[in-house]
Order: sequence, then structure tokens, then C-alpha cells
Amino acid sequence: MQRFQVGEDGDGAELITKAEAAGDAEYASAVRMFVAEERNHARLLALLLASGDAPTIASHWSDHIFVTLRRALGLRLELLVLMIAEVVALRYYRALRDGGEDALTREVAGRVLADEERHVPFHCHRLRRALRPLPAPVRVLVTSGWRAALAAACLVVAVDHGPALRRLGVGRGRFAVEVVRSSGPIAAAMR
Repeated sequence: MQRFQVGEDGDGAELITKAEAAGDAEYASAVRMFVAEERNHARLLALLLASGDAPTIASHWSDHIFVTLRRALGLRLELLVLMIAEVVALRYYRALRDGGEDALTREVAGRVLADEERHVPFHCHRLRRALRPLPAPVRVLVTSGWRAALAAACLVVAVDHGPALRRLGVGRGRFAVEVVRSSGPIAAAMR
């Protein structure tokens, strides 16, 4: 849970800057609200960790790689990379909500999951607008590449979080299969 808490805790400044540069004030405002929700997730997870006498961590190598990739290019790439984390998080928070040992964990995970379930369509809508000018075969190639990157990231999470997933009643393989399976309709929504 500490690793997910670190991932939720970014300031979102790069994403906000790119959203503002896109020239759509309504979208930029929505991105600021998205970032605020992510920061609230980090706060809730930190409080949950503290309630169990578990420390937060300042950084993790997976978050560093994720942030570096997100910031590499423009808004489209940032959103595609961000969507990898959002889709993996959907299954992870569902596992916490459904398999958590205590009511507080299940409650916090349920709240975060409810937000994440709204974030994915929000980002899909923007990606669909951003990818629309591309020829259909290129859009398919982009979303297929996104699904491959998602599968790779999901395998890393499944291995890295294997013991926690088992405690939540979700094995590594099942976690990975369910995340990858969920990506088909999401990729279609981006096209």
C-alpha cells in the first residue's frame, strides 16, 4: 500500500501545465480537480497506513520510472502512461476493498476505487479527442502499444505486490489476467 500511496502523492504540476497549454480552460480545470482527488487518495492512504502503525515511504523506484515516462513528451503520452497506473489501480483497489482484513481498509479502498472508476472514462474521453486526428490504423497501433505497456507494468506490480495480493485473495496470475482483460474495452474507448 505504501507504493500506491507514493504514486498518488504527486503534485501534478507537469500534467496541469500541459493541460493548460492545450488551450481548453474547462479541461484544465477538470485536470486540477483530478490532481486534487489523487492527492486526497494519498492523504487517505497515509492515514490508513498510520492507523496500522505502518510508515509511508518517501519514494519507490517504480514511481520514479512512471513519473519519468509520463513527463517525457506531450499531453497525449502523459495521459497514456497515466492510464496504465489508473487501470492497474482499479484492480488493486478492488482487491483491497473486497479482501481487506479490516473495515477501515475496505472503506478507504472503496472510496478511492469509486474515484478511479470515474477517472478512467475522463481520461479516455480526452485521449479519444487527442487521437481522433490520427488515421485509424495508427490509433489501433497506439492503443495496442498502450495495452502491451500496461501488460508489462501489470506484471511488475503483480510480482512486486505478490504477497499482498495473496493476502487479499487474488493471486498474481489472476490479478494480471484481470487487468489485461479489462484493457480491451478501455483501449476501444480511447480510439
